[in-house]
Amino acid sequence: MTTTRRSALGLLGASGALLATGAGSASGVTPTSTSADVRAIDQFVKEQAAQDQFSGSLLLLRRGRPVLARSYGRANHAAPNGPDTLFAMASVTKLFTAVAIAQLAQAGKISYTGTLGTYLSGFPAEIADTVRVHHLLTHTSDLGDTFTIPGYLAEALTWTDVDRVMNGTTDYIRRTSLAFAPGAGSRYSNAAYHLLGAIVAQVSGKSYYDYVREHVLRPAGMTTTDFYTRPHWHTDPRIAHPYAKQPSGGRADTIDQRLYVGTPSGDAFTTCADMARFALALQGSKLLDRVYTGITLGGKVPPPQPPGPAPGVPPVGFQCYGPVTLLVRDQWVTGHGGGAPGTSTDFQMYPDREWVTVILSNYDYDGGPPPAVVKTRDVLTA
Repeated sequence: MTTTRRSALGLLGASGALLATGAGSASGVTPTSTSADVRAIDQFVKEQAAQDQFSGSLLLLRRGRPVLARSYGRANHAAPNGPDTLFAMASVTKLFTAVAIAQLAQAGKISYTGTLGTYLSGFPAEIADTVRVHHLLTHTSDLGDTFTIPGYLAEALTWTDVDRVMNGTTDYIRRTSLAFAPGAGSRYSNAAYHLLGAIVAQVSGKSYYDYVREHVLRPAGMTTTDFYTRPHWHTDPRIAHPYAKQPSGGRADTIDQRLYVGTPSGDAFTTCADMARFALALQGSKLLDRVYTGITLGGKVPPPQPPGPAPGVPPVGFQCYGPVTLLVRDQWVTGHGGGAPGTSTDFQMYPDREWVTVILSNYDYDGGPPPAVVKTRDVLTA
């Protein structure tokens, strides 16, 4: 597949001319002066793309500088993926929500030990009085997955208004009940992160979307990241369409199976370069002060465990306030992944070795993270 070739240095606003365009090449910084590790990752992703096992963009930073950028596959029927292509983020969006909560906590407007009922009304007492912000952030509230609430998805797909998506989703979550006491177990919860976004809106007096734009995206210098609507997804050539794997073995565009707009739990849209900016802003205490950056990125509880073996997932890790931090060999790796039909995303920071990796794909994968994610992590922690 043919893509353009550009300099990731230019994407991040650093000096450096655009590289020449070559037919059949992937966009990105050529690893001329980088290690064999980077070349190994480059070759692996190239082979995956040649086998149509990867479609998307990859960006690696070392000590704040791009060392590898590649784009493969097609964003839609008319355009290839490139460095400016926007991808649905799936659950990596939760990082924006977590930072927004931390900012309000830093300002003294939210307490991590505050109950849900302190900030939002309409919940039964067993939830309002026992679920705390800490539980919502660490997936220990037992509120579960919004998309499994009976009737939710069928109705939510009919909504065509941003406020309806936010308020309607909150209303459905109000109907749920708890199977275990908050803090007594862990269960991955899109519902919890949606409620965190509702808390951001209630406490700040702004919509969740406006708050994140003004206090997270803009300060981080994220110039194109936003919560684009489904009509935008259909018509904006910059946005990669989600090509979901079908039982027949082929792939189909599944835009119409996604909500009208993403929520605090998933599906903002971003580029690799913008996520690199987010990493640098977060690590550089531009979004939070040093204390609250540490609070957000520090491990709190063991993360929710999959029901069975998960290929490529390290056995030792902790849920932070938003990210997950994993111990891979002797290296801590902190970030978040995401997945949905036609979407696989991964954002990781390697503080000990000063790497940042961003992998955004408009393909989905069975049985765990995309092979490119596993390979990148294995190489960088070897």
